[in-house]
Amino acid sequence: MDFLAISGYFLALLVGISLGLVGSGGSILTVPILVYLLGFDAVTATGYSLFVVGSTALVGGLRNTFQGNVDFSIAMLFGIPSLITAYLVRAFLIPVIPHVIIKTGGVIVTKDLLLMVLFAVIMLLAAIKMIRSSVQTTEVINVSNPKIILSGVITGLLAGAVGAGGGFLIIPALVFLAGLPMKKAVGTSLFIIAIQSLAGFAGDKFEQAVNWKFLIPFTLAAIAGIFIGIVFSRKIQGEKLKTVFGYFILLMGIYIVAKELFIK
Repeated sequence: MDFLAISGYFLALLVGISLGLVGSGGSILTVPILVYLLGFDAVTATGYSLFVVGSTALVGGLRNTFQGNVDFSIAMLFGIPSLITAYLVRAFLIPVIPHVIIKTGGVIVTKDLLLMVLFAVIMLLAAIKMIRSSVQTTEVINVSNPKIILSGVITGLLAGAVGAGGGFLIIPALVFLAGLPMKKAVGTSLFIIAIQSLAGFAGDKFEQAVNWKFLIPFTLAAIAGIFIGIVFSRKIQGEKLKTVFGYFILLMGIYIVAKELFIK
């Protein structure tokens, strides 16, 4: 096993740790690891990310289920529109986007470039949200089912397009729109991330056969990481950790934009 593969599996462990610690951020780490370290194209990387993050979040979601931290009525209200949208995007929208979208003069916009820049924008938005986050259950507004369903569709679109689970969107929505306490919002979020991500992966039309010999060990490393993250979460103050993680994501987002648009 070469150094890059070992590094990839170690970083997969960090993907799981981030999910265990803050309930989000798995895909934000997974896609850059797959693209920039392991050399996958953006379309394959976003598809693989859905499987890795979905499987890891499923383990975390099941663990939270046994602890009574998953609200299944809200999970279904949010999750069903989300998983349907994620599946449709991967099955029907991504395949019809041409490999070269725009070619004029010296400017060439490819599908991979579009996905990575869109992913970087999502990273920057997530980073700002994490840095400025001050989620307080005392600010909960009235439960709004239509808004919960709409939020599910938006996160499903996000998951399908760029392979992101959208925990940074789901958790605030569950707190402010569904009235869930923070602990239950995180547990329910993991369950939603799992079903929408795995639905997106199921709808993916991979151009080449899925490399299960790589994907399964990578996913198992991430699953191991979520248990480590859960243990650490009991000892580290969540809000401080989320702020530090937010700055890290901000730097990564800036790097991706620079690399894709300016660094040749």
